[in-house]
Amino acid sequence: MSALGCARLALLVIVAQHFSAARDSGPHRVRLDLAGLGDAHDGALRGRSTQRGPGFEPGDPAPPFQVRTLGGQFVYPPPSGPNVSLVIHGFSNKSAFLECLWTRSASLADLVQGFPESAHALFLSVDDTAPSDALWMREQIRQAALSLRREEVLSRMHFSPVPVHELGNWIPRVLYAWGCAGINCGFDQVVFTCPEFEVPLVAKRLDARYDWLTAGWKPKLYSVAEAGDGCEPAAAVSGAVAWLSEGNCSFFTKVKNMASSGAAGVLVYASPGNPIQDMDCEGTECFTALEIPASMVHVEPAVVQALRNKQPVTVSFQKTPSPNFFIAVDQQGTLAETGWFLYPTFSFVNWQAQWFDFSAQLQRRLTVPAQVLTVFENVVMQGDPGAVATVDLPLGVTDFDVLQLEVALSCPGKRDETCAAWDHTVQLYICCDKFSPLCGLELGRWITAFHRGTGHWLTDVSPLMPLLNGKKCTFTMQTAPWAMPWVSGLHLRFSHSNQSGDGSDPLRPFKLEPLFKGGTFDHDYNSRYQPVSFTVPQATKKVEVYAVITGHGSDDNGCGEFCVTSHHFLVNGVFNNSLVFDTAGTALGCTARVGEGAVPNEGGTWLYGRAGWCDGLQVNPWKIDVTQQLNMTGRNSILYFGLFRGKDPNPKTNPGMITMYSYLVFYK
Repeated sequence: MSALGCARLALLVIVAQHFSAARDSGPHRVRLDLAGLGDAHDGALRGRSTQRGPGFEPGDPAPPFQVRTLGGQFVYPPPSGPNVSLVIHGFSNKSAFLECLWTRSASLADLVQGFPESAHALFLSVDDTAPSDALWMREQIRQAALSLRREEVLSRMHFSPVPVHELGNWIPRVLYAWGCAGINCGFDQVVFTCPEFEVPLVAKRLDARYDWLTAGWKPKLYSVAEAGDGCEPAAAVSGAVAWLSEGNCSFFTKVKNMASSGAAGVLVYASPGNPIQDMDCEGTECFTALEIPASMVHVEPAVVQALRNKQPVTVSFQKTPSPNFFIAVDQQGTLAETGWFLYPTFSFVNWQAQWFDFSAQLQRRLTVPAQVLTVFENVVMQGDPGAVATVDLPLGVTDFDVLQLEVALSCPGKRDETCAAWDHTVQLYICCDKFSPLCGLELGRWITAFHRGTGHWLTDVSPLMPLLNGKKCTFTMQTAPWAMPWVSGLHLRFSHSNQSGDGSDPLRPFKLEPLFKGGTFDHDYNSRYQPVSFTVPQATKKVEVYAVITGHGSDDNGCGEFCVTSHHFLVNGVFNNSLVFDTAGTALGCTARVGEGAVPNEGGTWLYGRAGWCDGLQVNPWKIDVTQQLNMTGRNSILYFGLFRGKDPNPKTNPGMITMYSYLVFYK
C-alpha cells in the first residue's frame, strides 16, 4: 500500500474511533445576569500561565519560512510580499476543545463564510498523527466549502502533514514559548480513580459554554454517581458528580435536574463514535441561572463497568499545559497573538483576521498628510492622575478644519498576559484656558479591552476644535484609578478636508456650547434636566448636536450596559432627534465592529453588544445637523431625555449610569 493509502486508512480509523457528524447547538443567547459573568471568568484569566520560554515576542518580525503541505509547499512571505495576514493553527487530538472546533459543522461553516480574502491559514498538528490529521482537517473544510458553495476559500487554506516537532523552523519555538493554560487552551482533563484501575484514567473534557455555567470545578476529589440520561431528577447523585449519557433531552434539562438533585457537578459522556459537543443552553433556557459545573467527555468503558459493579469511582479535574493552538502574522509581517477562543467556533480566527484588515487600513490612513502633535508617547496611565501632558499648540491651528485623535493603548509587557483583566472607560479631557467654561471638557473616549493590548484607533473629533482655545493646552487621559496600568499614546492630527459638495470652502466650527451630562439612570434621571435656551450667533451657517453617550452598570433590567435605551434631543419642543442603542445585550453585537477596530478575542465577554460602546474600541461621537430646526434670528430651546422601553427608567435595584458629554456646535 502507498504512503498516501496508509495515511487515508489511518484517517478512516481515527474518524471511526473518535468522530462523527456533530450536532449543532442552537444560537447562543445572552442571560439577564450578564454583569456577574466577569467575576467567574476573571478567575480563569488570573490562572493563565505567565511562564515564558525562549522565543520571539509579539510585534517582532516573522522570519521567512516554508512548510511542506498536502500537494505542495507553503512559502512565507508570499511572492507578492507580506501584505496578507496568516493564522497558524496547531491541532492536537488531546484537546476536547479542538475536537469540538473541528467536528461542529457550525464552526466549520463560520470559517468558510467569514474568512477574509486578505488572509491565509496554515493548519498543522502537534501530534505524531500529523499526516492523517492534515487529511482529515482538509476534508472537514472541503466538505463545508462545498456545502456552502465557497470553494474559493480552499486556495487560502494550507495543510501540512509534518508534525510541529519536525518542522525545523521557528514556528515550534513560538507555539511552545507562547503556551497558555487559560480557558480553552491547554489540555482540560478529568482523572478517574477506582480500586479496579491499576493507574488513574485520564481523559479530555470540554467544559460547558463559558457564559452559561459560570461555576467551575474545584481542586478536590469528587465521588461519581451514575444517573442514566439525566432527563429526570435522581436522588442518588446528591453530593456527587453525576455521570450521564447524552441524548433524550437537552443539556440544560440534564444539568437542571442534577442541580435540583443536589449534585456537585455533571459529566455528560458522548455516545460511542460521537464527538464531544459544545454544551450550551438554548433560547429561553439561558435566562435560568444554574450554579453548577458541567463538562462533556468521551464514554469511558472502564468507568461505566466500575459503576455497574458498584465500585467507588472518584474524579478530579486538571489542566495540563500545552503549546499554543493559534498564533498569527499580521499584514505588516509581525508576529501576533490571537487572544482567547471563548467557545468552539472558527469565528474567532475570522475576527482576528478581520482586525488585521482594520489595522492595515489604519496604517494607510496614517500616511495621509497631516500636521501631527505628539501629546503622549508610551506614557503609563494609572491611578488618579492618569496620563497628563501640557503642550504648545502649533501655529495656525485655526486654519485647519479636521482634527483626529490617534490613540494607542498597550500593556506593560509585550504579551496579552500582562494586560489588565477588566474593561474600563478611558476619557480624554482638555483645558487650554483655565478661566474658560470650556476648560476640563471631554475631547474623546475609549474603552479598554479584557486582557489584550492591541488597541489603536483614529477618531475624528473635528467639531470640538473650539476646545483648543489657547496657545498651550493640558491633556489628561484617565481611567478608573484602581485599574491596572495601560501604556498610552496620543497624537493630534490636524489637516484640511476636501472641498464641500458645492465647491465652496469647508465650514469650520467656531463656537461650542456645552449641553447635558449623564448621571444615574434611575426614576429621577430625566427630572434632572431642564431645557437649554440659546440664540444662534451671527454668520452661523450650520448648527450640530454633538454627543458622546455610553451606558454602564447593570440594574434588574440590565441597564445601562446591556439594555436598549434611547436618547433624545428635543429642539424647540417639536423636533425629536434620537439615538437608539438597539444592539445592546445582543449575543454578538460587538463582533460586528471588529472591522472598525474593536479588539477581538478578548478575555471577557467582549462579544456582547453594549449601550453605545464595545470593549477595546473608541466611542464614536453622534452628530446630527439641526440647522433647519432652528430660528436663526431668535431664541431656541433644546431638551434632553433618556428612555428605557419608551419610558422613564425605573429600576428596582442597582441603577446603572449614563456617561455623556454633549455640545451645540456652530459652524461658519
